[in-house]
Amino acid sequence: MSQTAPKILAFSDNVVDCYRDQGRMYPGGNCVNHAVFARRFGAVAAYAGAVADDAAGRAIRDAFIKEGVDTSLLRTVPGQTAYCVIANEDGERVFVGANLGVSIIAPSEADLEWLASADAIHTGRSSHVDAWLPHFASVTRVSYDLATVRDEARVASIAPHCFLVGFSGGDLNREDAMQLAAMAHRYGAQWVVITRGAEGALLSSRDGTHEAPAVPVDPVDTLGAGDTFIARTLVGLLRGEAPSTILGAAAKAAAETCLALGAFGHGVAMDVDLSTMQSLEEIYATTRPVAAPKIDGSPVDA
Repeated sequence: MSQTAPKILAFSDNVVDCYRDQGRMYPGGNCVNHAVFARRFGAVAAYAGAVADDAAGRAIRDAFIKEGVDTSLLRTVPGQTAYCVIANEDGERVFVGANLGVSIIAPSEADLEWLASADAIHTGRSSHVDAWLPHFASVTRVSYDLATVRDEARVASIAPHCFLVGFSGGDLNREDAMQLAAMAHRYGAQWVVITRGAEGALLSSRDGTHEAPAVPVDPVDTLGAGDTFIARTLVGLLRGEAPSTILGAAAKAAAETCLALGAFGHGVAMDVDLSTMQSLEEIYATTRPVAAPKIDGSPVDA
């Protein structure tokens, strides 16, 4: 097992999660959560993304600084920081609306320079940078969170570039989860992690599948539990830990995440203009994916 702290870059996706009934907002988003949890698990973690100079953007930046995440690649640009409005029903999050704000960006020269020495980059469906995956994979290992996306065409386009691909499968039985993992492997993913809520999780490679039960807790808020699990899995794989060790540690960490509001804490008074809120349908209809890199691999925008 390697004793060197793995070096991980989390790229793009960010929000503040707004708990409207409490008047509080918490830094979050898949890649923000991944950076914070990877750092907590002992990795050298940096976050590359964009926020605005507003209360939400400052909350994200301040949380990173407090958590020891490298913010040298965190850009401040004109506009509004991304946000998501959620309700909390018996510990389960319920989506109300969102706006992606300035969060969808292409890598900059500085991002690519940092990436060149990284052990892995983590991104996912909400970052909209799929066109960059071939380039990322040519430089380092790619960790990608597909969340609840399972259609074969999408998996076939993502998996060939992935060291680790993650799925949220709380609605899947064991057989369906195994078939999903097999499909991802068939298209090229080296490792697949599928979280199944109270039914536990599985971690598979082409050599076999490992499973672990969930750690039972009375959840306060499940937001961020899956991100916790994937972050601990990636850190463990990069360290060369045994799958059983990884799963046990990830299950414990995910359970702990469920015991407090927000993905990783750092809540502040909600200060967001919600007049720009969109539904999921509106977001999917209006969001433009980041363009592919130029032939020489240089960024589309700086």
